[in-house]
Formats: sequence, C-alpha cells, structure tokens
Amino acid sequence: MLENMLAFFEAYGLWGLLVLAFAESSFFPIPPDLLLIPLCLSSPGKALVYALLCTLASVAGGYLGYILGKVIGHPLLYRFASPQAVGKVESMFTRYGAWAMFLAGLTPIPYKVFTISAGIFTMSVPPFMLASLLGRGLRFFSEAVLIMAIGEQAVSFISNNFERLTILIGLLVIACYILYTQRKSLLQVLKKGTTTVLALLRK
Repeated sequence: MLENMLAFFEAYGLWGLLVLAFAESSFFPIPPDLLLIPLCLSSPGKALVYALLCTLASVAGGYLGYILGKVIGHPLLYRFASPQAVGKVESMFTRYGAWAMFLAGLTPIPYKVFTISAGIFTMSVPPFMLASLLGRGLRFFSEAVLIMAIGEQAVSFISNNFERLTILIGLLVIACYILYTQRKSLLQVLKKGTTTVLALLRK
C-alpha cells in the first residue's frame, strides 16, 4: 500500500515531493527522502533547489504538526507513538529543548512525533522553527550534495549509512556549538583578566 502511495506522489514530480514533505512532518508515514533522491538523480543540476524546497515544505508541515499538537494534544500523539515513547520524547524536550527538535529533523527519529510534541509541550515557536530548518536542511542538503558528487552510488551509500551519517553530522554540529560557546566564554574571561591586570599595573 505504501508503495502505491509513493508511486502516486512520484507521478507528480516536484509537486508530489512538496506535498509529501509537508504531510510527512505532521501525519503521513512515508519520508520525503524516497522521492527527493530520485528527483535529484534525474536532474543533479537542480538537486540543491529540490533540497531547499523539500526543506521549506517539511518545516511548514512541521508547523502544522505543532498546531495540531497544541490543539488536540496527547490523543493525537498516541496515534504515532506508545505511551513509553511519548515519555521519552517529553524527557528529551525537558533536557535538551531545541536540540531534541534539531536531531529529530536530521536523524531517522520520527520527525512528526516531535513536531506534535513541540505543540503539546508548548515549545517556543522561534527555536522550534530554527531547529527544524537546521535539522531538515542538513538532512536533505546532505543527500542532494552526495548525489551531485557521486551520482547513483549515493543511493547505496545513503541506504547503508544514512542513520550513522545523520547522527555523526548532528554530533559534529552540537560539538561545534559547544566549542564556539566555550570559546566566547574563554575570551570573556581573558578580556576581564587582561583588564584587571592592566588596572593593577596602573596603580
């Protein structure tokens, strides 16, 4: 049945991709990658455009999931995840906030579960949108760039390494953010220390 639905979207090309990306982010079971990759392979020169449009449609659909979660609440979430899984998602939101949203958009974690959860747990909209854009964008642009670089070989590479690749990218982004914030703190400490030393020398 899912194969027939995918074939239906595939018949509409780019428009099918946009509708699929939008729907998958809030209620639909088929990931847009299954249509994005063939489209990029058919027109590698347009791969980045397809990735951009897929990202925007997916984030727009994610915002619909956010609204649905806010309006309907837990009964909708339980249609896609068990109570135990919902508890884990809530714990991730409590501990990691926007980073949880970012990783859900990037990795094979069900994105729609997190978009709905973000509405239920009343996550602030700006970080929700930013984390979704970064997560979805990194995911879809990575696929597009791989296809532009190695062509059809990217299909087997993505299918065999997708989970590890996205988790690695996510960890690298988080590591870079931590290093950047620590660097800013270190520079502030050095600046204060230098100011203090100069003040003492002037006395």
